[in-house]
Amino acid sequence: MKTAGQYIESLRELNTEVYFMGKRVRDLVDHPAFRPHINSASVTYQIANMPEHHAIATARSHLTGERINRWTHIPQSQEDLVNKVKMLRIAGQITGTCFQRCVGMDALITLYTVTHDMDRALNTTYHQKFRRFLITTQAEDLMTDGAMTDPKGDRSKRPAEQHDPDLFVRVVEKRADGIVVRGAKLHQTGATNSHQILVMPGQAMTEADRDYAVAFATPVDAPGVIFVFGRQVNDSRKWEGNLDQGNPRYGSVGGEAMIIFHNVFVPWEHVFLCGETDFTGTLVDRFASYHRQNYGACKSGNLDVLIGAASTIADMQGTLKASHVKDKLGEMAHLVETMYSGALACSFHSTMLDGGVAYVDPLLANSAKLNTARYYPEVTRLAQDIAGGFPATLPGEQELDNPRVAGFVKKYYQTKPEVDPVDRIRMGRLIENMTGATPIIECMHGAGSPQAQKVVIQRTIDWQAKRQLADAVIHAAPFADHEGPELS
Repeated sequence: MKTAGQYIESLRELNTEVYFMGKRVRDLVDHPAFRPHINSASVTYQIANMPEHHAIATARSHLTGERINRWTHIPQSQEDLVNKVKMLRIAGQITGTCFQRCVGMDALITLYTVTHDMDRALNTTYHQKFRRFLITTQAEDLMTDGAMTDPKGDRSKRPAEQHDPDLFVRVVEKRADGIVVRGAKLHQTGATNSHQILVMPGQAMTEADRDYAVAFATPVDAPGVIFVFGRQVNDSRKWEGNLDQGNPRYGSVGGEAMIIFHNVFVPWEHVFLCGETDFTGTLVDRFASYHRQNYGACKSGNLDVLIGAASTIADMQGTLKASHVKDKLGEMAHLVETMYSGALACSFHSTMLDGGVAYVDPLLANSAKLNTARYYPEVTRLAQDIAGGFPATLPGEQELDNPRVAGFVKKYYQTKPEVDPVDRIRMGRLIENMTGATPIIECMHGAGSPQAQKVVIQRTIDWQAKRQLADAVIHAAPFADHEGPELS
């Protein structure tokens, strides 16, 4: 397993084609726009090497018997699914933001199961190839970007009906040695600081969409793979200083990027689905369930940090003992534990797939994600309420070095003699960072929008069974006179 330092240094060996603010970025590791996100992802390596988290953050590979990072593990039991959730909360508590490796982990699990099903049903060799790919991923402890979300174009039309055929990733050529693909994937968390990309179809495909039913792996620096790094609210603070970032070491959310596949060649050895449209729906549903399991865990870890920040600010400002503040902090904690309990529930209520892989309960996983999308903004609102207006109007950190006003800034942001005004400013910036537009939008739409979860819930619930329960209650025979309750 890699250490956090080895992971960071391994990125220097890549020749990834990345563009940000109109220029190509040659050195991602030392670029201030990228380094906080790299630091956050490095925590997934750090905790695997921490003795106190070793049992949760590592696992025994069912393929090789070697001890591996859990981020590359295929869950073999209910315990594995529960440990996955616990690991995510720990990483969230350390970073206070997205640590980016979840999508790739869930892509590995999903394609392992779906290729197994395809080999059994169609006599293909996808699963054999995927096992070899997975063994390498585990042995080298590679960070994988799971790429699913296409540009989609006109949402009322299917992939093959779009005005531009490249609005979904597709196969444009089949050769004796592999395939050539074209298209793009959007909103890719941690993509620029991954080692490899695992591409999957983003929706169920019909026979007319056959060219779009493709799953494959490619190195991030393969010819024709181009990244366009997205901007975030207040992202220029990353290269203007440290204090105003709020979370100076780990940044905000996951450093999302567009990935362009411009006639990228993929050898057959790394093609895991190609035209088998009947399996795309299963693939999308399984991935969604595994990934939605995560949100109640990672976001609860993040919000543990926010609760701590809100409580600290209240104490600094002399409002911690106020009944309404205690009530709000209690409500924040209640919502966070509700989110976490959903992630645990879908893990405990698991089943086993035919390939020997533990599968979360889809209904509970989707409910957990829907709750998270609903509760996360409410927790951030309560933090803003407790903190007051000052996080949104703070002067820049440069004023602390301005001899004319530095003393005044410290004087008027100090609330008590024992409170360091700079610490109060730092805590205010952290609250601003964690409650702004970027993390709230990511929480809502990451792993699918709330509407996507509602669709799954609506089609998963056995509505007729519930009607039968109600019918049974109203038609139950009444008690006989001698069996009835005694009335006083």
